[in-house]
Amino acid sequence: MASPMSFAQRRLWFQGRIEGPSATYNIPMIVRLTGEGLDSAALGAALRDVIGRHEVLRTVFPEADGEPQQRVVELDDLPWELAVVRVAAEEGGPARAGQRLAAWDDLPWHQQVLDLPMVEPADELPGAEVPAEDLAGAVARAASYVFDLTTEIPIRAWLFEAAPKEHVLVVVMHHIAGDGWSSGPFARDLARAYAARCAGDEPRWPSPLPVQYADYALWQRELLGDETDPTSVLARQIAHWREELAGAPEGLELPVDRPRPVQASYRGHMVGFSVPADVHRALSSLARERRATLFMVLQAGLTVMLSKAGAGDDIPIGAAVAGRTDEALGDLVGCFVNTLVMRNDLTGDPTFTELLDRVRGTTVRALAHQDVPFEKLVEALAPSRLPARHPLFQVALSLLDVGPAVELPGLRSDALSIGRPGAKFDLEVMIGEVFDAEGAPAGLRGGLTVSADLFDMGAAERFASWFVRVLTAVSADPGVRVSEVEVLSSAERGVLLGGWGGGGVVSVPDVSVPELFGVWVGRAPGAVAVVCGDVSLMYGELGDRVSRLARCLVAAGVGSESRVAVLMERSVDVVVVLLAVLRAGGVYVPLDVAWPVGRMEEVVGDAGACVLVVDAGLVGHGLVGWARAGGVGVVSADAEMDVECDAGVLLPVVRAGQAAYVMYTSGSTGRPKGVVATHGDVVRLALDRCWGASGSMRVLFHAPHAFDASSYELWVPLLSGGTVVVAPPVAVDAGVLRRWVADFALTHVHVTAGLLRVLAERDPGCFVGVREVLTGGDVVPAGAVRRVLECCAGVVVRHLYGPTEVTLCATQWVVSDAAVVGDVVPMGRGLDNTRVLVLDGSLCLVPPGVVGELYVVGAGVARGMWVVRV
Repeated sequence: MASPMSFAQRRLWFQGRIEGPSATYNIPMIVRLTGEGLDSAALGAALRDVIGRHEVLRTVFPEADGEPQQRVVELDDLPWELAVVRVAAEEGGPARAGQRLAAWDDLPWHQQVLDLPMVEPADELPGAEVPAEDLAGAVARAASYVFDLTTEIPIRAWLFEAAPKEHVLVVVMHHIAGDGWSSGPFARDLARAYAARCAGDEPRWPSPLPVQYADYALWQRELLGDETDPTSVLARQIAHWREELAGAPEGLELPVDRPRPVQASYRGHMVGFSVPADVHRALSSLARERRATLFMVLQAGLTVMLSKAGAGDDIPIGAAVAGRTDEALGDLVGCFVNTLVMRNDLTGDPTFTELLDRVRGTTVRALAHQDVPFEKLVEALAPSRLPARHPLFQVALSLLDVGPAVELPGLRSDALSIGRPGAKFDLEVMIGEVFDAEGAPAGLRGGLTVSADLFDMGAAERFASWFVRVLTAVSADPGVRVSEVEVLSSAERGVLLGGWGGGGVVSVPDVSVPELFGVWVGRAPGAVAVVCGDVSLMYGELGDRVSRLARCLVAAGVGSESRVAVLMERSVDVVVVLLAVLRAGGVYVPLDVAWPVGRMEEVVGDAGACVLVVDAGLVGHGLVGWARAGGVGVVSADAEMDVECDAGVLLPVVRAGQAAYVMYTSGSTGRPKGVVATHGDVVRLALDRCWGASGSMRVLFHAPHAFDASSYELWVPLLSGGTVVVAPPVAVDAGVLRRWVADFALTHVHVTAGLLRVLAERDPGCFVGVREVLTGGDVVPAGAVRRVLECCAGVVVRHLYGPTEVTLCATQWVVSDAAVVGDVVPMGRGLDNTRVLVLDGSLCLVPPGVVGELYVVGAGVARGMWVVRV
């Protein structure tokens, strides 16, 4: 006779229908049996006895009128038997069981994190005989048996006869018929039945089971009542959970190695981990002091680890409870386990003891409302669903179950591990206690599994080591605040502080821009410094013009760190003016001719400019009249031609620590802010080793001089003996750029990320002939970088990242091979004498892959923001 399923069984049944047959929800028991005289016939009969005692083990789950049901099969009608497999002896000696199957207790638990043995299943289920070398694969294949629950009962068993005194027993139960707790009564009943069968008798059970699982399924529905009845247990408990989980995150942000797929594969990576005995004792003592359980302590520790891994301060964790709230269910095999959502609150940076108190309160409330099946809770709360994301929580914590101790007469039983991890969640931690002969805490052992859809094996190892590190830290100092708990090892910190984020430490001369420029004027006066069409200036000529204009500016009132606004079209004269402002000791404030007059007025007024330099074509600009009316001196860019201005004016000594320019941000987040960079900042940028700068470089200057890319285009070549090639005043497209590269023999071109994308789409070959393409300022399309490299042999692409506040860029990444460009273009490493760090809200280093704020320290960081005058 058919009867309804329990809620948990319905979920598993429908999940199997949606996802197709798989071994994801198998519960394998794999044990090595060592000793004299194992009776395989008695063992097979004993297994049938246990199946007969527990009806759920001889139940099929057919569909009727679109609804699944459970139907118990009479034992006499059940053609079930233990499959006995002979293991063929290896040549030269007898076969030995478990030669590639490790006993759980024999694993190297002295290691903090350990690799678990991974056994690949054989292609086919074992037949009557397998070669000794294929034993492990055959065991793994048996453990991966895929049940057809509509027609076959949810239990299979194999006995591998490896040697007269060594056997491997594999019993596979589907979760629809059992859970972790069920392994206890199953093992006890099997031992009793086997002893009886060896004695030629039938088992005499201590007492008949008071109920069967089908009775429980009916009782569960009766107990919970109707959800539409507000007085029912189900309605009241759902109301609690609705309030408890209101506003909880639907998905945890963890440092994944790849995006979540559309469909879950349920493949996983698993590692073992161990916690020393002294930490175990301290955690147990802490649990007693705070009137908590060790499981609560472990849950709090896992919460801290997840927070440090980027999950935030509102962290739901799934925790399994036995679900056997009635003592009549204690000796029954069946799927009673329920999952509770433990919402962990880390707001306010609590101490660990404060967090433990919160966890204890959450757990007590959850246990008081544990009767709602998780399946009904999901149905009632209706969270946003993604096929490959577990609803309500994605991280689970449970007690470790390595399999029951099967006490068969005359035989030693050892649980074996095949390391065949399935992943039902993004991350799952299973952990259990170990005790010494006196019953004292002797350590914790566990396994941590991550979804292979999201993570590589390395992620499992990192999570496990971080978890152990958290438990160790809080055991030593339970009063430590969550923000102060360190999860990174010294090696990981070293990588983050130096290997990844740190540039090389090199000596840079403590000189100003005019001083370093003067070195090249003296060293190579005849070398070409600036080219603009048919006009070119040698270093000596440029130096003379700069000196003359600098004296004019001093005569006009420019002194140490006087702000000088510069409103000019791109030309050779712009180069002369900027150098002259610096030589006069002033600070240039570049204005983009494309800005509205109102923005220009705001910048000039905010900077407190005393002089405005304009070229001949802009003397009638609206800003000029406004400046004069406000008492700002106006100097023509060609004032150097006035010989009277030059007479008797001494130029000051300019120091590296003086301000060089005030460059204003876009103002996209509010009012534009001026960033003050020093001469030393500019010199350090220009002399960074990454550029490979030399006198042969010819760099295109086409960025507005109010845009920080101009810092590279001007100062890297000019302070290295190279040539600045001033772009003609036309819009840049692929054809124009191709012509410029050929006509001006360009070696280095900087383009914005947006322009790179357009050029790469239309004509990636337009960069042929240059040595290096530099880009940045926004998200750089990886596809664009690949196309340029594929079409331009010998070209390298350099990605620059950094806000205006760090003198053009803080990091750089260079690539010459299209094959190494992934889906995302990396930021790269810090420049020389610069370090980039990703920190959390408490200014602590975050682990790799975790979201945080980027901090830049060292050379190149601007002196500060210009103080806004009110």
